[in-house]
Amino acid sequence: MSRRAAFRQGLPVLCKGDGALSDWEKRSAARVVAPARARKLAKVPFVELADGRLQGVVSSGSDIERVYVSSVEAGTYAFACSTNNNRPCGGARGSFCNHIRSLVGEAVLQYGAERVARYLRVETGGEEPTAAFVTSAMTGTRPAPAATKTAAPVFSRFLRQLAYLELDPTTAPLPEMQWFPQTRTVA
Repeated sequence: MSRRAAFRQGLPVLCKGDGALSDWEKRSAARVVAPARARKLAKVPFVELADGRLQGVVSSGSDIERVYVSSVEAGTYAFACSTNNNRPCGGARGSFCNHIRSLVGEAVLQYGAERVARYLRVETGGEEPTAAFVTSAMTGTRPAPAATKTAAPVFSRFLRQLAYLELDPTTAPLPEMQWFPQTRTVA
């Protein structure tokens, strides 16, 4: 039977390389990693290691209506910080602002210091990294400011995450997630 015919009949379609994948790799669900330590979401409600950057959303200390979208690139440590409507952060002039420092601290709480240091390619020299160590190592290289073009997608993902929090708890599938194939067993 051809792959196309198997697909039409709802049978699992084997692709080249399927034999090397484990069961969890064949599933469409993403693995959720438990946080390294519990963290409070008031100051940094969203943090992620994605797209070759540590990025997230940081609340303003002075205005409850304002948030900052901050990011640090892996390897170069180029940094960007701007408000949700693309106004530049006043504290990010030539070095990391307090928003980026808070982002690094919360990332260490969420993912663990070793994982953050490894992702950002910070040389630890065999020491046990901490948030202060990671921040100090990055600022010691005198990183350059980066363009704030990454703010829009990061803020959009944050808003999407907030939308999921407003949903009532249910075990029913979400309509927008229906493109994931169903897990079927073949007799």
